[in-house]
Amino acid sequence: MLTVTVSCKNSTKTEVKEVDTYVVDHYTKKEVDIEMRDGITLHTTIYSPKDTSKEYPIIMQRTPYSSQPYGEGNFRTKIGPNEHLMKEGNIIVYQDVRGRWLSEGHYVNMRAYIPNKTSDDQVDESSDTYDTIEWLVNNVENNNGNVGIWGISYPGHYATYATVDAHPALKAASPQACIGDFFFDDFHHNGAYLLSYFRATSLFGTPRPNGDAPIDTAWYTLPSLPTEDQYQFFLDAGPLKNLDYFFEYDTADTPTMRPEGVTDDYFWNELKEHPNYDEMWQSRGLIQHLKNVKSSVATMIVGGWFDAEDLYGPLETYKNIEKYNEGNYNTMVFGPWDHGGWARDRERNVVGNYYFGDSISLFFQKEIETKFFNHFLKGEGDKNSGLPEAYVFDTGKKEWKKYDTWPPENATKQTMFLSDDQQLTTEQKEITGIQFISDVKKPVPYSEDVKTVFTPRKYMTDDQRFAARRSDVLVFETDVMEEDMTLAGDILAKLKVATTGTAADWIVKVIDVHPADAETNDEMQDHLKMSNYHLMVRSEVLRGRFRNSFSNPEPFTPNQKTDVNIKLQDVFHTIKKGHKLQIQVQSTWFPLIDLNPQTYVDNIFKADESDFKTQTHTVFTDSNIEFTVLK
Repeated sequence: MLTVTVSCKNSTKTEVKEVDTYVVDHYTKKEVDIEMRDGITLHTTIYSPKDTSKEYPIIMQRTPYSSQPYGEGNFRTKIGPNEHLMKEGNIIVYQDVRGRWLSEGHYVNMRAYIPNKTSDDQVDESSDTYDTIEWLVNNVENNNGNVGIWGISYPGHYATYATVDAHPALKAASPQACIGDFFFDDFHHNGAYLLSYFRATSLFGTPRPNGDAPIDTAWYTLPSLPTEDQYQFFLDAGPLKNLDYFFEYDTADTPTMRPEGVTDDYFWNELKEHPNYDEMWQSRGLIQHLKNVKSSVATMIVGGWFDAEDLYGPLETYKNIEKYNEGNYNTMVFGPWDHGGWARDRERNVVGNYYFGDSISLFFQKEIETKFFNHFLKGEGDKNSGLPEAYVFDTGKKEWKKYDTWPPENATKQTMFLSDDQQLTTEQKEITGIQFISDVKKPVPYSEDVKTVFTPRKYMTDDQRFAARRSDVLVFETDVMEEDMTLAGDILAKLKVATTGTAADWIVKVIDVHPADAETNDEMQDHLKMSNYHLMVRSEVLRGRFRNSFSNPEPFTPNQKTDVNIKLQDVFHTIKKGHKLQIQVQSTWFPLIDLNPQTYVDNIFKADESDFKTQTHTVFTDSNIEFTVLK
């Protein structure tokens, strides 16, 4: 409890405010600059328990978002992965990664991994983590020699990186919502640029003032849009090249916002100059290097089924560690969360309009996350942690399930066809073509209430009735389910399409149509009811030019029937008896993704206004969706 006295000109007012002083009361704080093998120092903050009667594990997080507050007299109010691990006692460490905030060096977005290093000047995030752990276990008092690492989103990426060529003291890693590859996470989805991340670009691409010199305050400015109507703003802006001015720093207003000779945002330039999955993107992806995860590191991958930012990363991280590292302790935990929702102190777990239950995040923190770290850092450390291989939440039945494998062993493939009369059928009927007009002046929005946000999240569970009622969205659905159907694993959309143009995007959405008597929850927007709610269970886009190769794009031949296969990320959702399973197919998703000109150009970032053409698309009824279904 903290008492605050406020003095004004004519009176003095005393206020009592609740301030959490647990960290100040129970921890000491120390800031150090740890030297890496190439001589660069990384700024590191160490919180150690005041009780020095026993030894503690070290649990660390490496971040590009700052280890603030700086200054040894300034404390965070909460430290560590969760409150339980904070109060049980652990040495908690935060570090600014190379080139960010108070750490020296040059920052590289998604820095490429260097295998088989031969000299001290070959550094990456793996070597920086190794050198940091080496210093910590040899210099921090009262540590027990065991180290864990965790992080959410970009820090989750660094947690994954730590497992590659890991230090022997690293015993447990929990990459959470971890970025795996920026061509498939965050800024792209299957090659389509996520325009919704436009404002996030400067967060990773604005050069520090004074070159690579450390700085303790934010040096970047997120672009401010002159309207709350994000849809209309980007529609009026036109081609992507018209947005260049947001990232040009060589102006009278921002003369020091760059190193010498740098005139604009380097990440925006990288996006523009590398529209395909070329060597730059390939080298920075981490998924392909997970063959080198050390067997001595136990991994627990955490993600949210409704994470709009990083769903590809945690799923592919789990699957590739599993694939290439037989015998490693590797588990996955997926719950009904948006980005990082499991780390919040929520009594009611809601994503957007949809309520999933009470205390789900709190259960994860106490019964899963804390047990994982305690077992490998304080306990036996063997593979018998008491946790299952897959701890997953069925977002339809709203309950946790445990499995020895993912997908579950008894899951099978089931194919359903996109048939005439808006039917989703188990058998293919007569092959016909269903046409719709894709108007570049009236693209399909990703939500009925598109607002100017940093990154959209709630749309992942948004009601899709607004889209189902548009003429440029094709709808296919089953009859009312007579028994439960549990989707448990990945989904593959095998489309057969044609277009009058030479380019197109293709979007597939999996929808759970609720019955008329479904009960409305308190968090739902006032104008909506759960009656007939169209819950989006999963959705994905494929930029059509990449249908055969993400590295070598190619145009469509006008009016020629063409295969387009779209991999949708895994789900665990039961379409319950009385509900209907629906598929929506469309070609625009604005401004979640940028607008495709629908005329083939080598680089959409450099397309002209004249390249954008309205086209007629066709979806043929031998198109099908391959589900992974639990029997």
